[in-house]
Amino acid sequence: MSRDNVLHKVRTALGRNAGQPPAPVPDPWIRIPEWSLERRMEQFRAALEKLNGKVHRASSKEDARNYAAALLEGRTSVASHAPFLDECGIPTLPGVRRFTDREGLREACASVDVGISSAEYALADTGSLVMMSSAQEPRLISLLPPMHLAIVPVDRLLVNIDDLLTRVPLPAEQTSAMVFITGPSRTADIEQILVRGVHGPGEIHVVLV
Repeated sequence: MSRDNVLHKVRTALGRNAGQPPAPVPDPWIRIPEWSLERRMEQFRAALEKLNGKVHRASSKEDARNYAAALLEGRTSVASHAPFLDECGIPTLPGVRRFTDREGLREACASVDVGISSAEYALADTGSLVMMSSAQEPRLISLLPPMHLAIVPVDRLLVNIDDLLTRVPLPAEQTSAMVFITGPSRTADIEQILVRGVHGPGEIHVVLV
């Protein structure tokens, strides 16, 4: 296949023509925008729901617990040791399990329906969760079960990655892995067909408290 043929297929897929000038470059974010909490919550919801994630704005910790209870009914689950989950009473819900040994945690995450965590931060502009791996918040819980439930206080909701890196300029000094989770797991590697839940949770619920 010739070079021109390959480039023609790429242009066609992008809706462009030969010789068409490129789109203007977006304005650089010279400084972090000053978004109100309401705007951050609305943008987070819009971004995550566009990717088929679910967002619940809880009016209180009790509301967050009630949402979790309804979601977990009839499902098996494992929760991290994040202190905020304790504040919301999540470990006291029926069927919620916790582990301190890694092997027990691995086996549980491979067999339960839902992994429950908090998050170090959340990014409003992309609807992303920022997960910093630790003994309290192991990666297995947010990456292995088919459903992920994250319960996050709104004071951890930042504007964007620039906002994050001003607060955590050297993440390697705090964690062995900083993971960004943006919506359910999805891939289109095979035949360019979008499939969810192949290498991570196919369903994600975020509760902003």
